[in-house]
Formats: sequence, C-alpha cells, structure tokens
Amino acid sequence: MTFHLESTAFGSGQPIPRKYIRDGENVSPPLRWSGAPRETKSYMLVCEDPDAPGGIFHHWSVFDIDPDCDHLNEATGRGSGHGMNDFGNIRYDGPQPPNGHGPHHYHFKLKALDIASLGLGDGSTISRIKERASNHILDEAELVGIFEAR
Repeated sequence: MTFHLESTAFGSGQPIPRKYIRDGENVSPPLRWSGAPRETKSYMLVCEDPDAPGGIFHHWSVFDIDPDCDHLNEATGRGSGHGMNDFGNIRYDGPQPPNGHGPHHYHFKLKALDIASLGLGDGSTISRIKERASNHILDEAELVGIFEAR
C-alpha cells in the first residue's frame, strides 16, 4: 500500500478554500492518511510554501504525532507538538502570498518516522524540527494545495 495524504477540503493540485487562508478563518484543513510503513513510531507534518519571494516559507508543523493516529481534524492548528512557523506563531497560519505574485503551492508533507519522539519542545523552529527528523524518515506522503492572492 502506498503512503497517502488527503483532505476533504481540497484535492491535490486544487485551490485551498478561503476558510483555510490566513485572512479567512485561518483554521487548519482536515487531513487523513493511510498506508504508512508498519515500523512507524510517530509522524511529523509540515506545511510550506516554496513559491514565497524569500524562499521556502513554513506555515505549520506538528510533530510527535501518535503512530496509531490516521488524521488531524480541521482546526488542529494549536496545541502541544507544534513548531514555530515563519510568522513567529506556534500554530497553523494559512496561505498569505503577496497580491499579484501568482499562484503559490502549499505542500503539506507528512513524514512517517522511526522514532517515537523528536525530543523537542513546543515552539521549536520548523527548520530545527525538519533537521531533527531528517535521519528518521521511513516514508513521506504529500498533498499540494494552491492559493493566489489577487
């Protein structure tokens, strides 16, 4: 079985609804996954925008997700196990590209890890979380949503 990440809010390569945009309701979309490796001991999720003018911009990270979990509910964007995003917040902050900058692609990346905990506290930077997880990735699933500010 292939490791797969999806949302009931939008399909891969489809527009992200305004509800999940920073100047909308700014709630995280519901996510569900399947097909993770049997050896998975935890998950880590990152949402990032590689189309940002200054390079990759991190919008959200959740880490040390229980290996028996197969979803994140809508509005899961706060609480323990969250990294500090590039807005400086320990929560989900949705897309907010510059007006007229064209479509931005928001990559929701779920990584199945071979360790139960990254040993990091809430508010760790997403770059640090990604670095810490890099040697423990068993598999990765990805969902890409698009948003353009006009």
